[in-house]
Amino acid sequence: QVQLVESGGGLVQAGGSLRLSCLASGRTVSSYAMGWFRQAPGKERELVAAVSSGGGRTFYTESVKGRFTISRDNAKNTVYLQMNSLKPEDTAVYYCAADAIMAHIVVGARVDYWGQGTQVTVST
Repeated sequence: QVQLVESGGGLVQAGGSLRLSCLASGRTVSSYAMGWFRQAPGKERELVAAVSSGGGRTFYTESVKGRFTISRDNAKNTVYLQMNSLKPEDTAVYYCAADAIMAHIVVGARVDYWGQGTQVTVST
């Protein structure tokens, strides 16, 4: 069983920054691709970013390219999402996720492990 715990969410004004962290425990996180999803009220869950197990490949949804950066520190079993130039439309609950196959995370076909979510609210 893999436990994923997000932190770093909060309330921020438009144009501001937040860094989300996801700490993994229970299994070695280095063997998993990881990603961040978000879900806004009344909307479908969507992938924000993903990173391969070794950190060598990344994926970003078009709406966050140039503003968000996903990274990982396998020695600390932690994945990060640095969010800059935040917009009100970024408001959502953000979820950390892990799966053995990065492509499954990118296309939403399979996600084995989920965190509990952390709220990000961007005010105007």
